[in-house]
Amino acid sequence: PRPFIYEENGELTGYEIEVVRAIFKDSDKYDVKFEKTEWSGVFAGLDADRYNMAVNNLSYTKERAEKYLYAAPIAQNPNVLVVKKDDSSIKSLDDIGGKSTEVVQATTSAKQLEAYNAEHTDNPTILNYTKADFQQIMVRLSDGQFDYKIFDKIGVETVIKNQGLDNLKVIELPSDQQPYVYPLLAQGQDELKSFVDKRIKELYKDGTLEKLSKQFFGDTYLPAEADIK
Repeated sequence: PRPFIYEENGELTGYEIEVVRAIFKDSDKYDVKFEKTEWSGVFAGLDADRYNMAVNNLSYTKERAEKYLYAAPIAQNPNVLVVKKDDSSIKSLDDIGGKSTEVVQATTSAKQLEAYNAEHTDNPTILNYTKADFQQIMVRLSDGQFDYKIFDKIGVETVIKNQGLDNLKVIELPSDQQPYVYPLLAQGQDELKSFVDKRIKELYKDGTLEKLSKQFFGDTYLPAEADIK
């Protein structure tokens, strides 16, 4: 999703695309080739060794870590709760029981809410599954077709601004995990991972990541330097 990955004048761009270009710039060993796919195709492509690496605003989950290799983080992007400004009934995650939302199957937020329902069987949240893109989901939230949405802060603020969804408000969510964004690599790509990690560290130190973050996000959304290993 914009501003991580999008097309402009027929060309792929966005924060993650330009970070990947910078990672492989001037490399004697690797050439980068981008291939677009649906969300479900990201992991299937890694599983089938169709892709060596994937980027798509990917967060950390234990399940993914068991199947794939995580490169060093390239952005910080915490989840937030989005509701209509005139809705005072939802102030935190404690209030989503009995409320409705739209989610895309197998995404981090879908799994988070499925886990919530497993723990709150007496008053679960209502999950409406969709294949719509995030922008369409946010417009439907603005139109009152469901009650709330959990998504990452950068994506939310970008869509609210670009679509003029001024009737929505953003609620920060506490988290005990670092809400980072990572490139994901297929199993067996250890040598490529070492190269990518080294370049990410260099791009952090020389200011390239900060420059791209400000260009695409409007501010500095970078991981802590100690977490770039």
